[in-house]
Amino acid sequence: MVVFDGYDLIVYGTVQNNLIESTGWGLNAASAGTIGSMAFIGMMVGAVFAGRLSDTWGRRKAIVLCTVIFSVATVLCAFAPNAAVFAALRLVAGLGLGGLVPSANAMAAELIPSKWRGSMATLMMSGVPIGGTAAALLGLWMVPSFGWPSMFLVAIIPLAVFVPLGLKYFPETLGSSAHEAGASPAASSAPSTAESTTPRSGFRGLFGSGFAFLSVLFAASTLFTLFAWYGLGTQLPKIMRDSGSDLGPALTFTIALNLGAVAGSIITAWAGDKFGTVKVSVVAAFLAGAALVALLVAPASNTAFVYAALVIAGVGTHGTQSLVIGAIASHYPSALRGTALGWALGVGRIGAVLAPQLSGLMLASKTVPPSMNFLLFGGAALISAVLLGVVAARDSRRRAAAVAAPATVA
Repeated sequence: MVVFDGYDLIVYGTVQNNLIESTGWGLNAASAGTIGSMAFIGMMVGAVFAGRLSDTWGRRKAIVLCTVIFSVATVLCAFAPNAAVFAALRLVAGLGLGGLVPSANAMAAELIPSKWRGSMATLMMSGVPIGGTAAALLGLWMVPSFGWPSMFLVAIIPLAVFVPLGLKYFPETLGSSAHEAGASPAASSAPSTAESTTPRSGFRGLFGSGFAFLSVLFAASTLFTLFAWYGLGTQLPKIMRDSGSDLGPALTFTIALNLGAVAGSIITAWAGDKFGTVKVSVVAAFLAGAALVALLVAPASNTAFVYAALVIAGVGTHGTQSLVIGAIASHYPSALRGTALGWALGVGRIGAVLAPQLSGLMLASKTVPPSMNFLLFGGAALISAVLLGVVAARDSRRRAAAVAAPATVA
């Protein structure tokens, strides 16, 4: 299901140039950027409310409902008669896309023993770039052969296959505490209060019981990380096209970005278990930001350098977000986990909404070089690194205080 979540997010970027050039809808780079933001607006709302819903109604129901919503709306995009209807359908699809990830991660956190929780959450989230890679690869073949609407018909697969499988096999994990006990390397930075106290549920608990500052930091870092990740995922073909590449190579740059993200999921899952999810996320975000900023000074003819930088950006941006999701699952108790994930991802979607808008305006400008988009997205990744550094420092202080406490009592 997460693979198709990733496919539906990236598919718009693969057809954006076709919508501008061949539909007769009167789109330009700025208005196409606005349409690109519609799914992320829906995701912002869907993440917040589905996360809360999964804490009250159940993970299983929330996951299946979200998959049905984004699948149906995406299939209908293939039949949209105009830009307004298409944008509205992308908004509805975003509700399901945004709700699936926090609900799925909350379920996974409760099915997986705590020592593997961070790495398994990170590996599950590799489905997003795998789906994005599939969208770019299929776009190279399906768009020229069958037209852009065919790309949206692919969404019939999760509706027809994975929804029935989910209804049959998904357990209901809400309220399960079977795997809550125990410390893990990936969760070693989690404050001890997350497991030793029982805070109020819902948003009141999220901003009480000592979680308020943590909730703000995770949400802010997610905002800047998703700004970079989804901004690149949506706009990269357009950026490269405006920089002089034709459509085929422009899509291969998207493939490089998503393959880097898949590799990043594996690398950061291992590193997060070994060194701690928050610490590794700081490094990953910094590497992504540095790679993107480096594209400003790279000669356009150095294709190998561009591909390498985009792979590193994929490793860093998606790796950071996967690690943050794993860290959130470990920092909060079961009663708050879905709400915390939904809150962080919902706020994070603000970045995903703004990224196509700001990038579209820059691409539509006659005075701003397309490459300046890399500074925009790279700067966001570097800000995320700073915010996560604050989380890491906070956790270090709390661990030091916990170690000193027994000696004080003695």
